[in-house]
Amino acid sequence: MKIRLALAAMFLSAAAFAFAQGAGDDMKKAADDTGHATKKAAVKTAHGTKKAADKTADATADAAKKTGHTTAKAADKTADATADAAKKTGAATEDAAKKTGDTTAGAAKKTGSFVKKGAKKTAHGTKKAAEKTADAVK
Repeated sequence: MKIRLALAAMFLSAAAFAFAQGAGDDMKKAADDTGHATKKAAVKTAHGTKKAADKTADATADAAKKTGHTTAKAADKTADATADAAKKTGAATEDAAKKTGDTTAGAAKKTGSFVKKGAKKTAHGTKKAAEKTADAVK
């Protein structure tokens, strides 16, 4: 019976070893399959990320071009408005200068007229004073 028991124990340990070898092979195959699937997923993810980055770069470039174009248009409009304002300011200044010149000329005429009248009155008064002085001296 001891031999039978020893044979049974040996058979059981051989079976356990065989199952362990089969389980190890199954685990290796599962690990390999998982590694392969992970690699495929990583490659697809990287490809998707690259495509998204390219699209983002294109969209950014387009937006920059549009912004530059809009900025140039705004600068042109600002320059046109500034030129128009300068023309209007120049015209208004010219009109104001003409009005100032006209007013100054009018004031000069009035001043000249008052001076002329004053001079006449002074001359007339001086003449009368001279006549009185001449009469008094005689």
